[in-house]
Amino acid sequence: MNINEIDMKKRPVVLIDKSLDFFNDKVLFPEKLAKANEMLRKVGLPKINKAK
Repeated sequence: MNINEIDMKKRPVVLIDKSLDFFNDKVLFPEKLAKANEMLRKVGLPKINKAK
């Protein structure tokens, strides 16, 4: 892909570092995850208003 092709597209060009795949399926902050799950269990998800 050259510069002209990149300029013609209206999307940002993002390169994802494959070394970050190491963190897949790992919980980095277990305390925060437990707290968030407890809050969702107590309060629940917000209701979506479908009125137009």
